[in-house]
Amino acid sequence: MSSETPFKIAVPDEDIVVLKQKLNLTRFPDELQDAGRDYGAPLSDIQRLVAYWKDGYDWRKREAELNAELPQFTRDIEVEGFGSLNVHYIHKKSSVSTAIPLLFVHGWPGSFLEVRKILPLLVQESPEHPSFHVVAIGLPGFGFSEAPKKRGFAIAQYAEVSHRLMLALGYNEYATQGGDWGAVITRRIAANYGQKHNKAWHSNMPLAMPPHPWNSPMLYLRHLITSLTPAEKAGLERTQWIQNEGQGYFIEQSTQPQTLGYSLADSPAGLLGWIYEKLVNWTDEYPWTDDEVLTWVSIYWFSRSGPAASVRIYYEFMKSDRAPLPIKIPTGYSYFPNDIMVIPRFWLRAPNVVFESQHESGGHFAAYECPAALVGDLRKMFGKSGPAFGVVSSHEGFKL
Repeated sequence: MSSETPFKIAVPDEDIVVLKQKLNLTRFPDELQDAGRDYGAPLSDIQRLVAYWKDGYDWRKREAELNAELPQFTRDIEVEGFGSLNVHYIHKKSSVSTAIPLLFVHGWPGSFLEVRKILPLLVQESPEHPSFHVVAIGLPGFGFSEAPKKRGFAIAQYAEVSHRLMLALGYNEYATQGGDWGAVITRRIAANYGQKHNKAWHSNMPLAMPPHPWNSPMLYLRHLITSLTPAEKAGLERTQWIQNEGQGYFIEQSTQPQTLGYSLADSPAGLLGWIYEKLVNWTDEYPWTDDEVLTWVSIYWFSRSGPAASVRIYYEFMKSDRAPLPIKIPTGYSYFPNDIMVIPRFWLRAPNVVFESQHESGGHFAAYECPAALVGDLRKMFGKSGPAFGVVSSHEGFKL
């Protein structure tokens, strides 16, 4: 098994020069009067961000901050049928030797950056709540992880590389947490490696299809006779809005990702507009600063394989077997009202669902938007009075 190599982000000077040159040559589209956000990212926002990215934003400062805050490493991981991939990840241990090993998996358009705010909270030592050893994988094709070279690298492979990373780090038993693709990938980890290795799973993006009379007749009947709460009604309205007004990206990325990739790889303004729209629309009025947005997008621009590699996960997902697999390990869900899919809680009821938490605010990027709320849920789920306490043998999360 390959060894761990310490990693520091060090973007070459020439890459920063090229970025500024491209930004200087940006050709902006026109915009209709009073367009607002109805047609997409507003022209004034993108013009402001491009100008700041070119002349004011200090990548070296942000790079140094990330290197100081996040213990980063790379390691070669073998994936069946795809050879070895060099994977970038964050790994921070708690001072509590019996802390719970926790794998955090990001999604798109996120990255390892999403663990930044929850990391110091998760590793905290306290007699009042559990502590965690945290691993945040940079998914292959994202950030500074190597991208697969062959087609067919789908959810099962993302789950495999994540699982094998945990084993390589010595975590034979562990828990998982994820939203967006992280929710889909950690669900597959639970299905493929649950019980023996993956002992519990938590997601901030609960996913389920509407009850169907053939597949779930009892649940379908309950769906017909159950009065939805105001929060559940609002959640379905939110979900419908996203499907009607914000699904174009999914269709393009899941059908013709290479075509889109030329724009993402060549135009920093195009990449910025593509991601910025989601950062704003998918959050719950989170007060993004220009520096936050540009750090988020710069990780894509400076990524190891380029931003086009990250969108292929959509294509591979849609071309793969998507039949749901049974989950038998303890599962926890956190519901945030401004996520991109917010469904009634009873759609997900199952014997293995041991923890649920409904929040009054928050959106898709919960770890970044409301880190204290997400960490609080994990502490409750795995705490001494929680339903998943002690699921990882000899790693209960508390100092002996």
